[in-house]
Amino acid sequence: MNLALIHDRLHIKTFWEKRINAEGQYAETEEQRRNKSALQKLRGEWLVRLENRNKHLKNLNDNYVRKVKSEETSDQT
Repeated sequence: MNLALIHDRLHIKTFWEKRINAEGQYAETEEQRRNKSALQKLRGEWLVRLENRNKHLKNLNDNYVRKVKSEETSDQT
């Protein structure tokens, strides 16, 4: 085999090995960064707030409908 071809193959192989290693390290640091992030906690807190708000609004609406119905029945008698 030609010495230049062997050298080129070795160069290409080490290039891609370095590239794959760098991508793996980047993915690992990105995962660690996401795990440290407070975003998940904030999203959870906002979901709880939204659920509580929706329950409160539903209760207000139900109470209003009940009040209107009771007024209608008392007006009819």
